[in-house]
Amino acid sequence: MKNKILELRKNKGLTQDVLAKKCNVSRQTINAIENDRYDPTLKLAFKIAYTLNTTVDDIFQP
Repeated sequence: MKNKILELRKNKGLTQDVLAKKCNVSRQTINAIENDRYDPTLKLAFKIAYTLNTTVDDIFQP
């Protein structure tokens, strides 16, 4: 599943560590998602979308 987390995160001026802390996951988890090595749970996808002030549909594309 492709995603735009890296682009959206950088536009918000957030580091992987800050995004991870706001979503209650590790920085490594955010890194793995950004590099398409891990598909997040639906709950985590919604946390990321909320933190980046966007929708899950806008972040993730099949």
